Amino acid sequence: MLKFVLHRFMWAIITLWATVTITFIIMHNIPGDPFAREGTMPAAVYENLRSYYNLDKPEIVQYFLYLKQLLQFDFGPSLKSQTITVNDYIENGVPISFHLGAQSMLIAIFFGLILGVIAALNRNHWPDYFSMIVAIIGISVPSFILATLFINFIAVEWKLLPVATWATWKHTILPSMALAMMPLAYIARLMRTSMIEVMNQDYILTAKAKGLKRSAVVIKHAVRNALLPVVSVLGILTANLVTGSFIVESIFGIPGMGDMFVKGIFNRDYPVILGCTVFYSAVLILFIFLVDIAYTLIDPRIKVTGGKSK
Repeated sequence: MLKFVLHRFMWAIITLWATVTITFIIMHNIPGDPFAREGTMPAAVYENLRSYYNLDKPEIVQYFLYLKQLLQFDFGPSLKSQTITVNDYIENGVPISFHLGAQSMLIAIFFGLILGVIAALNRNHWPDYFSMIVAIIGISVPSFILATLFINFIAVEWKLLPVATWATWKHTILPSMALAMMPLAYIARLMRTSMIEVMNQDYILTAKAKGLKRSAVVIKHAVRNALLPVVSVLGILTANLVTGSFIVESIFGIPGMGDMFVKGIFNRDYPVILGCTVFYSAVLILFIFLVDIAYTLIDPRIKVTGGKSK
């Protein structure tokens, strides 16, 4: 188990380094300049700003300076703010994005599993059709379209919930619903397929033949084994939600990581973009690693030796 953990940790560091390097190269080779929009800025001021933020140095020097900062967990200053650093942005935005993402994921897991199980147990009947219609809508309609529809009908037309901002628990419902629909649909479809396959296994048929109640067969035997494919994708789905949805946060005016990342792109704020990318990548890698561990715990048939799962 220790070799497995060390092996995955090594590859996590390599993946994170590759992400930082690729993002750095792309950002510094896109045409434009973060201070070019200032227009009437005197040349001396422009050069002083570039010198202050090390933008006048060769790219390779900037790259190693940035890696040195990262090793100290310092994401650097924002190019558009003299008082707020990227660390401050992340510190303020992460709790909000985490709250929104975690709430969305709980909704997606709860209703996705229920819909998937109901659809599998009522295959080719109306509960199955209803569940799959919900899944198709969730997969086909982008979250920002759903967010707009929720605002228009639920908030504006019916006045059931607040429109936007981030103040009370009521303000979290609509963005959570908009974000939850895609992973909910994905989980429901995956759970349905997995449940149908598991319900046809010999050990399930044997349990039924022994006279076990259907509820016991479904809960104790079928659902647990059907969860394995779902667990394998929860890491990526959770990381996507917890780190914030760029468009949905912007639509609802939520000051999270997504909103910060979008503003960083528009302002060509290199440290903000790199900081968000590094943080997002680290969270994604962490969740994937935790899912690998959870997968081996859920299914005792999987053994890890020498850094490989069998």
